[in-house]
Amino acid sequence: MQLITRLLILPLFTLILTTQACAHTQRQTTEFKKFALEMASKHNFNAERVERLLNSTTFRDDIISAITRPAESKAWHEYRPIFLKPDRIAGGVRFWQENEALLTSVSERYGVPAEIIVAIIGVETRYGKHTGRYRVIDALTTLAFGYPKRAKFFRRELEEFLLLTREERVDLESAMGSYAGAMGKPQFISSSYREYAVDYDADGRRDLWNSNADIIASVASYFKTHGWKPNQPITLLTNGGEDLQSFVEAGMKPSIQVGKLLAKGVRPVNGKSPSPGTLTSLIKLDAGEKPEFWLGLHNFYVITRYNHSNLYAMAVYQLSQEIHAAKQAADAAK
Repeated sequence: MQLITRLLILPLFTLILTTQACAHTQRQTTEFKKFALEMASKHNFNAERVERLLNSTTFRDDIISAITRPAESKAWHEYRPIFLKPDRIAGGVRFWQENEALLTSVSERYGVPAEIIVAIIGVETRYGKHTGRYRVIDALTTLAFGYPKRAKFFRRELEEFLLLTREERVDLESAMGSYAGAMGKPQFISSSYREYAVDYDADGRRDLWNSNADIIASVASYFKTHGWKPNQPITLLTNGGEDLQSFVEAGMKPSIQVGKLLAKGVRPVNGKSPSPGTLTSLIKLDAGEKPEFWLGLHNFYVITRYNHSNLYAMAVYQLSQEIHAAKQAADAAK
C-alpha cells in the first residue's frame, strides 16, 4: 500500500517541482546590482531599493517556455480560429455599443476606424477579460536576466517599466500583465505605454487597465503615430498565381509596385485594384488545402507595427470586418 501511495505521489511531487519558480543564480544577482546602479545613475532611483526589488522577484520557467512558442508560429488555418470566433465577434459588438460615443470621438480625432480599435482590444485581451496572469516585474526580470536571446530588449523594457511606474503611479509590485510584460486591455509593453498612451479622460493619469477612454485613444494614438492613413484600404485577397515566391520573400514592408504583380496575373478578388504605382507587400498564408495570397497595403503594415506578424495583422483585420458587419446588422435590427 505504501509503495502504491509513493508511486501516486511521486508524479505530483515532480510536477510541483518542475512548475515552481527557480531561484535566481549568482550571476543574475550580480547583474541585478549592476542594473540597480545604472538606474540610480541614469534616473536617480535608489540603487538599494531596486536591487532589493529584483532579488525579491520570482524567476518563471513557464515564461521562458511561453516566449519560445508564440501563437504566431502556427499556420494560418490553425491561427485564424483562435480569434475569429462567434463569442469574440459578439464581444466586439458589445464593447462597441458600450463605448460608441467614445469610439466615434476617438476615430474622428485620430482617423483610425472604430472596428480596428475594437479588434485590437479583442485580439489582445478579449476586451479586457484576460489582461495577464504574471506580475510584470517577474516577467521582465525573468526575460531580462534569464533569456539571453533577447536580454538587451527586455532589460530596456525593465528600465522603461520602472520609469513608467514612477510617472503613472502604477504599483510596480502588483501590476499584472502577459508573459512578455505587456499591460492593460491593449497590452502595451512599457516603452509603448510611455510613448503612445494618451490621457483621454484628462484625469492626470494614463490608465490602460481601467479607463476605456485612455485605452481606446491610446490604441488610436499608436496607429496614427505609426502612419495610419484614414479612408485607405488595408489588404485585398488576390487570385494568387505562379512564380510569386520572390515577391513573398521581399518582406512585410510594402516595397512592390502593384503593377509588377498585375503583370504576373495577380488580381484582387474582394475589391478594386490599387493603382499600378501603389506599393504593397505580397502575403502568403497557409490556409490548409492551398495558400492564400493577399496584398499587404500601407495600413496593413501599420497593424504589423503593433505585433510584427502578418498572421496577427490578418486576424485583426478579419475580426474587425466581422465585428463591423455584425454591428451594422445589430443597428439595422433596432
